[in-house]
Amino acid sequence: MRALQITKDEAGQRAELTQIPDNELGEGDVTIAIEYSTVNFKDGLGITGAAPVIERFPIVAGIDLAGTVEEATAESGFVAGDKVTVNGWGLAVHHNGGLATRARVPAGWVTRLPERFTTWDAMAIGTAGYTAALSVLALRRHDVLPANGPVIVTGAAGGVGSVAIALLSTLGYEVHASTGRRSEDSYLLDLGASTVIDRADLSSPAKGVLGAERWAGAVDTVGSHTLVNVLRQIHYGGAVANCGLAQGFDLPGSVIPFIQRSVTLIGIDSVLAPTRSRTHAWDLLAEHLDAGLLKEMATTVPLDQAVAVAKHVLDGAVRGRTVVDVNA
Repeated sequence: MRALQITKDEAGQRAELTQIPDNELGEGDVTIAIEYSTVNFKDGLGITGAAPVIERFPIVAGIDLAGTVEEATAESGFVAGDKVTVNGWGLAVHHNGGLATRARVPAGWVTRLPERFTTWDAMAIGTAGYTAALSVLALRRHDVLPANGPVIVTGAAGGVGSVAIALLSTLGYEVHASTGRRSEDSYLLDLGASTVIDRADLSSPAKGVLGAERWAGAVDTVGSHTLVNVLRQIHYGGAVANCGLAQGFDLPGSVIPFIQRSVTLIGIDSVLAPTRSRTHAWDLLAEHLDAGLLKEMATTVPLDQAVAVAKHVLDGAVRGRTVVDVNA
């Protein structure tokens, strides 16, 4: 199979296109003919070596894939021809990933696609979009409803942010979008944001432990000072779903918003989320994500451009989602 493989030796780490024999696909009871993959922030870290997210070398890159089942054991619950996706789990960490033309994975990692979605749609959504859906579901479980007030999305022009804005807007929320790329204001407004806020308003150290109550909830992809500034401005009883650390993994703030305003901070993990949570997230996307907006937020590139895209993702220079056609 053709694949983007990451290797590491005395000379360092590198990612390059190569051919890998089928006997090196890896363990699993479902074999998938991959049609599309994608490039997420974690892919950027792994492909460039910017962070030690890979546990074994060599390994095929790509934490996402979508395609058609070629072969599956009877016990797996899948049959040839099923349209499926795999997001996270051990892909590109300790198991060959999705930036290749084939994959073999455990059945427990595989999600059957809702009938509405094509395999391209699945990767235009990808881990970023599915994480956004998990975040929205978490806010709804904590009674952050449209009638409670606006919701802010940080890192708004990225993959998680773009899908979160589109979903929240469709569900009737007033959405405020925070971004450092003000050239993307019109893009964010087209996705459904009502207000665009400059990232600089939130990214500096907080001035005081509490601020004015501005938002009923938030989807935060940034962490660090941005998350602290969001928490200190959440309405009483509101909630923040955090799923990223683009600014940093520290939380240099106070417990006062949790104690005096009963604010809830919800951690969102998409890598090891159980099948039930994944199914709920994909069902939410199938019901409420506008197909036209999905096409607006995604760009498609061939496999040989994945390395370049990975670098751009880490630079914060990629709008929305990037789909990789692994057969192009």
